[in-house]
Amino acid sequence: MSTAINKFDEGMRRRADRVGMTTVHRGELLRHPVYTRLLHWLVAIAFVLSLLSGFALYSPWLFRFLTPIFGGGPMARFLHPWFGLFFDIFFLFQFLNWFAPMAWTDVDRRWLNRIKQYLTNEDKVEPADVGFFNGGQKLYFWSIVLSGVLFIVTGLLMWFDHVVPRWIVAVSYVVHDLAALLMLAGFIIHIYEGTAAMPGTFRAMTNGTVTRKWAWTHHPAWYRDVTGRDPREDYEREKRGQAERQRVIEEREREGEF
Repeated sequence: MSTAINKFDEGMRRRADRVGMTTVHRGELLRHPVYTRLLHWLVAIAFVLSLLSGFALYSPWLFRFLTPIFGGGPMARFLHPWFGLFFDIFFLFQFLNWFAPMAWTDVDRRWLNRIKQYLTNEDKVEPADVGFFNGGQKLYFWSIVLSGVLFIVTGLLMWFDHVVPRWIVAVSYVVHDLAALLMLAGFIIHIYEGTAAMPGTFRAMTNGTVTRKWAWTHHPAWYRDVTGRDPREDYEREKRGQAERQRVIEEREREGEF
């Protein structure tokens, strides 16, 4: 199964590369090719539209503010299940795209054991065994998998509520809402981690590249795999260079005082 998924994914990547391009400048590494970035943004757009149209139907107060975006209540009600269906379809392709690198390993278990250090930025560089994705990113991915399955199952039961018992429809509403809240919480954390918490991450999903410094800081094992270099040595070299530059600046400032 894994081999078939890899072949399919490679074929889709090649097709996407024919219509898009990623420019890797000096000092950068390719993080996400065109196909991966396209899937990411399709999933994100479909989720936001599903979220907004769903919240419009969820609360009378939100109904007033959100339904005009979709042309009124009836249109929001009509579009919401289609947005959800598109989300699941797009994410299915993303699931296939990231199936292999998202596999859970002992490295991820160790990463979770030091989640406190990660959240408090106690360590300037991630452990040497952190690869393309860390444990937190994998947890978010598998929470989306779970939510996506719940969305499609409960969504279809609510969409065709005339063919199933009412109690199943009632339970589906509750499960559907809980899955949406789980997704929303993860989505907020995802945006924060991809922007303010880790500067330089967002560009990986726009330009497709990251700096070498970003790579050895956040994903040392991946950096070693793609460059053949020791991430710790490059980090120490960068730190010495910064210290030397700071020393020169301070000397020039002192010379300017006399």
